[in-house]
Amino acid sequence: MRAAIIVPTLDEEQALRRVLPHALAAADRVVVSDGGSRDATAAVARELGARLVVGGPGRGPQLNRGAAAAGDCELLLFLHADTFLPPDGVAAARAALAAGAVGGAFTLRFDDPRLSLRLAGRLANLRARLTRTPLGDQAQFASRAVFERLGGFRPWPILEDLDFARRLRRCGPVVILDQRVTTAARRFREHGLARTVALNYLIWALYFAGVEPTRLARLYRQAR
Repeated sequence: MRAAIIVPTLDEEQALRRVLPHALAAADRVVVSDGGSRDATAAVARELGARLVVGGPGRGPQLNRGAAAAGDCELLLFLHADTFLPPDGVAAARAALAAGAVGGAFTLRFDDPRLSLRLAGRLANLRARLTRTPLGDQAQFASRAVFERLGGFRPWPILEDLDFARRLRRCGPVVILDQRVTTAARRFREHGLARTVALNYLIWALYFAGVEPTRLARLYRQAR
């Protein structure tokens, strides 16, 4: 089962230098889908050997462009530029699909040892396991067949990962792997843990109440 890792980027030069070598060692193909970076992100992607596709910003469209550029790979794994896969992550995702899962994600931990962020990670993992709706920072993956059946990600400016996870679980078993991805806690460090968590839950509540993602994206930018 050929595996592709798709990495959406927007001004992620430094993060990409750290994450991309690990991704390239793990997958059959790595696609960097850039949304118009003004730094050296595109140059770093080419330099390190990833396939580069460039288009407009927006994580949903970027992920879809990356998936389209992944060729004949049957496993599509969507990795944020600030998230590290475990060494056996791709193998574990392959095994999950071979065992009948339609997709899934990984257990999450943050790259910050503070107790508050360890607790935040545990709560995120509990929510994902109870609801079977892992989010993008958990490195979502799916079979290409199911991804195409769903029409990929919605072209939304925000919450495309939540929407995709909700649609994915209707197609069959979704797994949360025990293997841990390590994702940067920079949002929490920049904006504060309480403020970031409260904003996230507000955005999710408004989404479930029917507020359009474009309006939610504006609110998110203003609140930050």
